[in-house]
Amino acid sequence: MTQRKVDHVGVVVRDIEASIHFYTEVLGLELKGTLLHSNGIFKLAFLGFGGSDETEIELIQGYSDKLPSEATVHHFAITVPDIEEEFKRIKSFDHVQFIDSEITTLPNGYRYFFIYGPEKEWIELFQR
Repeated sequence: MTQRKVDHVGVVVRDIEASIHFYTEVLGLELKGTLLHSNGIFKLAFLGFGGSDETEIELIQGYSDKLPSEATVHHFAITVPDIEEEFKRIKSFDHVQFIDSEITTLPNGYRYFFIYGPEKEWIELFQR
């Protein structure tokens, strides 16, 4: 059974190829894969360490054309064992505000939804 853990941190970037080059060449992360989001707009790149399929950093291009000059951490993700059960469980809390009204499935089969944390930080619940 999948254990709960921090899955990855999503970083919004202007130039995904330049960012991939930086994270792989300078920081030594490995490119795990890329894909076009199911919305047809966002380009995603997944990077990590140690030869596993784990993603530590997700690069997101195309999210906004109004990025500040500083880096933008978009979200952090928590792995959950059953995304549908987690969606139902969190829906039972009256005080939790959902960003997504339903679960999204990516072309690679990963599934997720977003909620707001108490300070409006974005939190992704994620199932591989």
